Amino acid sequence: EIINEDLYKDEEDLEEKLVQFKAQFMEYDNDHSGDLGLMDVQLMMEKLGQPKNQLELKKIIAEVDLNNSGTICYREFVVMMLGKKSSILKIILMFEKKSKEAEKPKGIPAKKTFDDLP
Repeated sequence: EIINEDLYKDEEDLEEKLVQFKAQFMEYDNDHSGDLGLMDVQLMMEKLGQPKNQLELKKIIAEVDLNNSGTICYREFVVMMLGKKSSILKIILMFEKKSKEAEKPKGIPAKKTFDDLP
């Protein structure tokens, strides 16, 4: 098991979250190495509209990297996403998720008149 489920037994929709985390992780693991390295995190940040320099990227990885490998493995990614501690990467990913969930109006916008203005 990738995580200790006893530790997260009170987490709502754990199975669903794990499926989302896996898809998110795989989307950004560009070289399919099973780890998010410097280049993977750099491309992720650029894709999310948050480009970072090399020093910032190393700090982001270090915040999440529990085994000091210099990369973020899937287990570390899940621990970050489910953990109580906030990291820059978690905040950016949560913000991205919320912006995707925001429902956009559909159809033709209603006609406005001058009477509608404040």
